[in-house]
Amino acid sequence: MQNDPLMIVIMFAASIYLAKLWFDDFKANKRGEPNPKAFPGATACSALCVIVAVVGALILLAAETFGEIALGISAQQSDITWLALLSITAAAFFEELIFRGYLVVTKKGTAALIGSIFIFSFLFAALHPFLWDLDMPEGVPGWQFWQGTLTFDWGVKGWFSTALVFANSLWFYTVRFYGLNKTRSLIPCVAAHLASNVGVFVIKLAQGHVVGLY
Repeated sequence: MQNDPLMIVIMFAASIYLAKLWFDDFKANKRGEPNPKAFPGATACSALCVIVAVVGALILLAAETFGEIALGISAQQSDITWLALLSITAAAFFEELIFRGYLVVTKKGTAALIGSIFIFSFLFAALHPFLWDLDMPEGVPGWQFWQGTLTFDWGVKGWFSTALVFANSLWFYTVRFYGLNKTRSLIPCVAAHLASNVGVFVIKLAQGHVVGLY
């Protein structure tokens, strides 16, 4: 389903629309007219806050890349297409809005915040199809997911990739709530997530795992 061109385009369009609404709230906040029902994290932050977030994400990506080489599993990379650039761009905003924006417990103390970060990071990692996959019959569109067959893979590659997604999620939560991000802006989270996703695409391209336009 994640490689279905129609689903990729739909997800990208939906993310652009949500990003536009989020940016409207961001501009209103900048004008000093905050929307009481604004999307979470629609606030400005410092350039340093964003730089630290991106550098941390790239360090994790480097650790993942060298880890795969050390474990001898780099050849097990999945193939993607150039159209996946739309998907990874959309995911950088959409997933951050949902997880770092909404799926976190705030205003209930530090223990509740940290606990929710770990719980929802487990969920975030589990939703990424490394330990599982949904095989769709040929010719069946991705939105008809109920016609797919759920399969599982408990190999080293699946566990390693899932662990790195979990680590990335912890980092994305960190850069929303750490001291540099005094306004709890989502911008560092989105920037870090986008840097990570684009980095993965570049690595796949270099390794020959980008296999066509769509």
